[in-house]
Amino acid sequence: MAALTMHYTVDGNDFTLAGDCSSKVKKSLTQLGFDPTTIRKVAIAMYEGEINMVIHANGGFIDVSIEPDKIVAVLNDHGPGIADIDKAMQEGFSTASNKVRELGFGAGMGLPNMKKYSDEMNISTKIGEGTIVTLTFYTKKIR
Repeated sequence: MAALTMHYTVDGNDFTLAGDCSSKVKKSLTQLGFDPTTIRKVAIAMYEGEINMVIHANGGFIDVSIEPDKIVAVLNDHGPGIADIDKAMQEGFSTASNKVRELGFGAGMGLPNMKKYSDEMNISTKIGEGTIVTLTFYTKKIR
């Protein structure tokens, strides 16, 4: 099977659309026969990334490559970059505004959950230019 690739745009101005990309990928993985554990991990990590893109980065895009043995999601945002990656990886650390917190987001679990649910995570960031997070999930098909 050749890699199946998908491209999604994340609207940075609309919280109601956050999660659309991860839902579409989840549906595709289910239709392709990937195991439920892998699907759950991909959906959670991608959702966290989408929320981060809306909260902190004015949106961006996500490219997903699906192969029989792995799924790679590359989240590329338009944000300000991450000033201190080590600090951002600490559970509970957040730079979200009070307005975002009032909406129930910004608890500081986005990046830690992305790392927890992916098999590999790489962050490339440039202040003033944005951040690219690459998530890799090793998997097996069940059908």
